[in-house]
Amino acid sequence: MLRCHALKMGQHQQVQPRDVPATPDGARTIYTFCRYCLASCGVEVSVEGNRVRKISADKQNPHSWRDFCAKGRTAAQLVEHPRRILAPMRRVGDRYVEATWEEAIADIATRLTGLIEADGPDAIAAYYGNPAGFSLSNLIFMNAWLDAVGTHNRYAVGSVDQNALHVVAEAMYGSAIMVPVSDIDNCDYFLLVGTNPAVSAWNWVESAPGGWQRALARQKQGAKIVVVDPLRTESADKADVHIAVRPGQDWALLLAMVKVILDERLEHRADCAQLATGMPALRQLLTEAELDDLTQRCGVPRPQIESTAREFATSRSAMAITRTGISLHVSGSVGEWLGHVLNVITGRMDRPGGRRFEPGYVDSLRLAAATKPPEHRSRLTGRTMVAGAHALSELPAEITTPGPGQIRALVINAGNPVVSGPDGAALDSALAQLDLLVAIDFVQRESHRHAHWLLPAVHWLERDDLLALTSNLHDEPYVQYGVRAVNPPATAREEWRIFVDLALAMDVPLFGIKGVNGFIRTSRRLARLTRRPTLEFTPHWINRIIVATSRKVNGHKLKWRELLANPHGMVLGPREYGHFAAALRTADKRVHIAPTELVARARELLAAAPSEAPPGYPFQIGNRRHRHSMNSFLNELPGLHPGGKGSVVLIHPADAAALGIGDGDPVRVYSPVGEIEANASLSDRPRRGVIVIDHGWGSRIFDPHTGSAPQSFGVNRNLLIDAEPVDPLSQTPAMNSTYVGVARRGAGPTVAEPSPPPALSPRNRT
Repeated sequence: MLRCHALKMGQHQQVQPRDVPATPDGARTIYTFCRYCLASCGVEVSVEGNRVRKISADKQNPHSWRDFCAKGRTAAQLVEHPRRILAPMRRVGDRYVEATWEEAIADIATRLTGLIEADGPDAIAAYYGNPAGFSLSNLIFMNAWLDAVGTHNRYAVGSVDQNALHVVAEAMYGSAIMVPVSDIDNCDYFLLVGTNPAVSAWNWVESAPGGWQRALARQKQGAKIVVVDPLRTESADKADVHIAVRPGQDWALLLAMVKVILDERLEHRADCAQLATGMPALRQLLTEAELDDLTQRCGVPRPQIESTAREFATSRSAMAITRTGISLHVSGSVGEWLGHVLNVITGRMDRPGGRRFEPGYVDSLRLAAATKPPEHRSRLTGRTMVAGAHALSELPAEITTPGPGQIRALVINAGNPVVSGPDGAALDSALAQLDLLVAIDFVQRESHRHAHWLLPAVHWLERDDLLALTSNLHDEPYVQYGVRAVNPPATAREEWRIFVDLALAMDVPLFGIKGVNGFIRTSRRLARLTRRPTLEFTPHWINRIIVATSRKVNGHKLKWRELLANPHGMVLGPREYGHFAAALRTADKRVHIAPTELVARARELLAAAPSEAPPGYPFQIGNRRHRHSMNSFLNELPGLHPGGKGSVVLIHPADAAALGIGDGDPVRVYSPVGEIEANASLSDRPRRGVIVIDHGWGSRIFDPHTGSAPQSFGVNRNLLIDAEPVDPLSQTPAMNSTYVGVARRGAGPTVAEPSPPPALSPRNRT
């Protein structure tokens, strides 16, 4: 049955969606969706004039409002940020001056063209962050411009925390974006590894609105929740069992569970024989693994591993969920793979209470395959792209190392890589050496301090968006057209238009297709001559094509008018099973349970000695999620952290006592590549030997208008992370398992060796 909500028809912007008529005081209500994360929460925006008065959850949205948080509620603070860049700004000496768009595009295009003529297209590079990923028009036209330029130097934030998922999906299922979603409402056993859904709201490269509350509801009906994390998180507080695994050793725990299940013949034999291929190779790997060795590596007692494996395999329904916490290590790809292996061998794929494939209304797998950039190996390391981008850890050397293909110009599109990625000091130094650095953003952040041009972006409250590219990542078939709530500043420009204008000015063919530029120029002339703006080629045309060519969902074919008539969004039917096998993109249409590269990497990990702290660096650094924090994006908004406490070093009281550190004491945290300072916060939440410093803080917000002192919130813990080594498959550094030292500020680098704690035992439900 089609669930939808319709409102009266009226006028709004180009596509004429509907909003609530103005109240006597002139306020209007706009219904749209938040574009800060995959949850895509439906929001209700109260607007007066051209200013946002209030943002609240749209409780008429049938799908996505239940995880509404302070990030969406305070979105207008970024729109009205006192240091917002409102017009293109060019660096002149040590200051910035405003310029026209014509001047900006002409200068940037001329300089880029000159670099290409001198050194080839790979002299140009681009990096994009999370915000770009939640704008359909941004992603499409950024890649269209990169294809036009012909550069292979493309970098994305995924190599920091997400690539392991794409590596595994490509190897096992044949597509980097084939991500099974969770059937929470029918699950009897939740194995949650490296995830904290009480805070993250079951949201990563998957969206299950209200997922944690739904899991807790299942728990009240008898389901069991097991959380695997070195930190006793908010989710662990509510779980039946918390397993305090050693950082970076999730793979050992999961491999041990797989071994127990197959050795005891607890597998789902039909799926292992019919759905999967490669079981002999997996079994051979298991003969080379010893349970006692894996137990030592992960720091979890063998009886607990065995009982957890048996419970998972024999539960009526179950799912293993692997998230960010498992990916942020040099063993992340193997850990991610083994989580999927657990689901496959126990018959949890495409069955109630397990993981299923949601085809959505857009065939995203087909679209991704059609738009995949050509294969390329990086100049210095020879590593391949993952999900269409090279690793951020490689960027500094690619800028500073002379030779053919050296990067001399970089466009940063909605990103802050100096704070998001490893060894930010090295990247900051490299950015200062570029011939041209262009930043597209709302404010001048840490990564933009050497920028030659600052180009003002448009906020999601100021643009229209179709929820399309994530269609198969929602846990039910869902669509929404998000309209703008307010108009952008007259001198700001949507990102897609910046890339189109650059391609036209550089005379390079958008999408790498001859004739496209001429078509766009003609459409612009027609729109101008006829005074009909809709004649200009814009993302609106692409939105219409996507809807017109969308697949039927539950026999229903989406229509554009129907989409606009339902501003709260539409659930296109019930969740269905049976799509997983048909969606596989492997040549033989089977799950490759033991991809050669993942088995080989697992053997490397087994052959290596168990991880030990190097002399002088006895602690491993971890991370935690905050409900109102968003990576390196938004963390500088005061409304999201009203306490203003800044960053702290979370440390176990026993470890702190050994170092003579008290609660609130200022401490130094140091590694071979960097050092930071913050105050200690004593807590028994991390296991001994682990300290926790939140990721994504420490960016400065500059004021290019007046040159006044920058604003800063917290410290950048990623200055402690070396760019090497990396996971050879995902290319992610040890973001969450690097060894560091801790000392009270003013004291020398005192080393206290923490004793390993026992793993936490099962607790009663709370």
